[in-house]
Amino acid sequence: QVQLVESGGGLVQPGGSLRLSCVASGNRFSINGMGWYRQAPGKQRELVANIISGGSTNYADSVKGRFTISRDNAKNTAYLQMNNLKTEDTAVYYCNANGGISNGFTRRAFNSWGQGTQVTVSS
Repeated sequence: QVQLVESGGGLVQPGGSLRLSCVASGNRFSINGMGWYRQAPGKQRELVANIISGGSTNYADSVKGRFTISRDNAKNTAYLQMNNLKTEDTAVYYCNANGGISNGFTRRAFNSWGQGTQVTVSS
């Protein structure tokens, strides 16, 4: 399997910034897409941003112009730079990655989730 570990969450005042990181680890895997999702209390998990292997990105309307997703393929790492944070950005942020795992003979798809990191925006 492919494991994902997020870091970078915390408490920040409105208007502040945070940078989340997500590192993928495992054996013989290749990543197609990576993304960030978030889930606020009492709400469904929603897509924040994703990026595919070619570099194309997609953002939720609520974060466009404030958040930037990027990835370092050599490090199997994705980042989410969050600027001008608002109280409504408060949530647990989850990293997601999908791609394939090869054993030398066959290849199977994977879709992995991290454990989540809390982001709290409050004065």
